[in-house]
Amino acid sequence: MSSVAQGVSVSVMEGDSVTLNTDVKTNQHDIIKWYFNNIRIAQISEDLSFICTDVQCNVGTERFRDRLKLDHQTGSLTIMNITNTDSGDYKLKIINSSSISEKTFNVTVYVKEGESVTLDPGVMKNPNDLMTWYFNDICIAEINLSFICTDVQCNEGTERFRDRLKLDHQTGSVTIMNITNTDSGDYKLKIINSSSISEKIFSVAVNGESFNKYQVCSGGTVCHFRSWCNKKPK
Repeated sequence: MSSVAQGVSVSVMEGDSVTLNTDVKTNQHDIIKWYFNNIRIAQISEDLSFICTDVQCNVGTERFRDRLKLDHQTGSLTIMNITNTDSGDYKLKIINSSSISEKTFNVTVYVKEGESVTLDPGVMKNPNDLMTWYFNDICIAEINLSFICTDVQCNEGTERFRDRLKLDHQTGSVTIMNITNTDSGDYKLKIINSSSISEKIFSVAVNGESFNKYQVCSGGTVCHFRSWCNKKPK
């Protein structure tokens, strides 16, 4: 028998810690697993013989970099020094001999005005990729093998960010420095290579506005938070 609980909404300010509580009484026969974007990030086995978090659960997935703490008694998960890129859906799965139960947590991380926010593609950048960032459908940053630009360099007369953008040449991520409430809105990343076109949208909120992230793939397909889909261009 399996059951799925409705999602729990959790709000937290960037830099703080948040605990996702199981709110159940576990026993030594339970297997507890935590997932973020369908990737296992923490687990406790039924006899405590196997306990893992982050890279210990999946080699190469050092997303949280030692920022996860797992309560061995309750199975609750704490995320420390949380960042805006940690926003999204976390799934708890509890397995025992008689049932499987699931519970989801939607975590929203708010950004304070005046701070810096990094929008991370979350994928490994290929040198041949063309990566273009848009804000309100206006190109604000672009990077490929032969050309790199930000803000007014990409579009003359669009000095919206006034030297507040920083583009990471290795990952393609863009950082918005000294962010203001007028920077709230949708940021779109388009990645083009020889075999696929992928698009991802980050919706950024400053000082308490609604905050979420989602992806729209090429062709208009709406995908689950932070999941990527590859589609060959027509």
